[in-house]
Amino acid sequence: MSRIALLLLFGLIFSPSVVRAQTPAWEACRAVPSAAPIPILDDCRPVQGVIDPQGQELWLRGVVERPAAAGPLALYIVGATSSEVWMNDRWLGLNGRPGATPAGEIPGRYEAAFPISDSVWRTTDNVAVVRLSAFHSPVRLDAPVAVLLIAPYPWTSQAAPLAVVFVIAGALFAAAFGFGLIHSLRRTSSSLTLAAIAAVAGVQAILESLRSLIPYPYPVHGWRLMGIWGLTAVFALLLVSWTVSRFWPQGRWPLMLLAVAAVAASSLASGFDLKTGLALMSGLVLAAVSAGVGVRRRLPAAGLTLAWLGLFFVIGVIFPAWLVDLSYFLFAAGLILPLLTAEVVRLGRDDRRREAALTEALARPDCLIVASPRGAQRVPLADIVAVLGADDYVELRLTDGRSLLHSARLDRLEAELPSTFRRIHRSVLANLSHTEGYESTGGRLRLLMQTGLSLPVSRSQAPAVKAALGSGASEA
Repeated sequence: MSRIALLLLFGLIFSPSVVRAQTPAWEACRAVPSAAPIPILDDCRPVQGVIDPQGQELWLRGVVERPAAAGPLALYIVGATSSEVWMNDRWLGLNGRPGATPAGEIPGRYEAAFPISDSVWRTTDNVAVVRLSAFHSPVRLDAPVAVLLIAPYPWTSQAAPLAVVFVIAGALFAAAFGFGLIHSLRRTSSSLTLAAIAAVAGVQAILESLRSLIPYPYPVHGWRLMGIWGLTAVFALLLVSWTVSRFWPQGRWPLMLLAVAAVAASSLASGFDLKTGLALMSGLVLAAVSAGVGVRRRLPAAGLTLAWLGLFFVIGVIFPAWLVDLSYFLFAAGLILPLLTAEVVRLGRDDRRREAALTEALARPDCLIVASPRGAQRVPLADIVAVLGADDYVELRLTDGRSLLHSARLDRLEAELPSTFRRIHRSVLANLSHTEGYESTGGRLRLLMQTGLSLPVSRSQAPAVKAALGSGASEA
């Protein structure tokens, strides 16, 4: 049953201030054309199981008694169907236009309410007639009509639950941005995976609430359900990917292949709630396996992660519909937001370590402490062949052929490095102790280094470079 049905029935059952819903004992009938506005219904039989108008025109009849103290009432239809409603032979309205063929049907909204005025009601034996059809759904649903009952009108506003969902969705999108920023600084796969997890959960939260925001036609509901299952499947795979890379890298490929197989198998289940629940539970179980390995290896945060996964696994077993519809966002937010906080704290700690390393470098004039988003390392000045400027960063070319990014400006390094380093171009510092010679091509001078590197020399710096090299350098 859909979330709107659960909320509706929950309120009607537990709220003492409203009249409870009435579900008529619906009968499916054969319609015989007549001169009256409504066809004659005969051969009526009680509806067994779900009400299913998919691929057909369906006529329903039900008898309802109006409560003595009732206020305004309406007949509510929530489902993948077009509908038309009468009460006591009075026409109440259309939702789309049901028809006997696909061409004759205009798809209606997934949620519809038909208010019943006081003048329509009789003292007893009120007869409701409902005409349904559903020819345009992109997928076949096990329960196409989730709600077909009479209840107080208008129904309670969903503003409060929507506000909660949007707050959680906003937090998830903010977490996705935060982890994306961290990935741009550190280039770690775990931060990119967590950004994707947060983004997928945020989109899923919006998609879950779509029917409360937009009165969409019922064919959209089928696409929406497929989207929810797809997002949940992606979430499950990302969750397994993150836990296995964090706690059990050696088991990455076997566990990921098992996760893909389990999530793909969920598509064979009957009903989209079951498909979504199985995909999510598969991800929880396999992620818990990785976290369990982490606990055995005594890795940081493995115990808390396993406890969180275990909690929601238990909820999924006891209250599967609640996990899929209502608490999935809480699970994602409860996992992602503490991780983001921990990552920000770790970034600050690493920055302090880099500052300490740079301070230490002042006492080591023969070395350069190379600071980058990944950390800091000591590089002997004698190993640096050239320094190439790149905005707020510089690129160090080393004697072993490696290149290192250093978070410093070229102007500052020019002032700090010893005299063997000379500015030969607006974006190049060269260590003249590694010079092999120079060459001139088309009036442009290039400095040749012993590692085979060729560096450009600006026209303004050419005379000074030649003078600095003196007779020890040869022209190629």
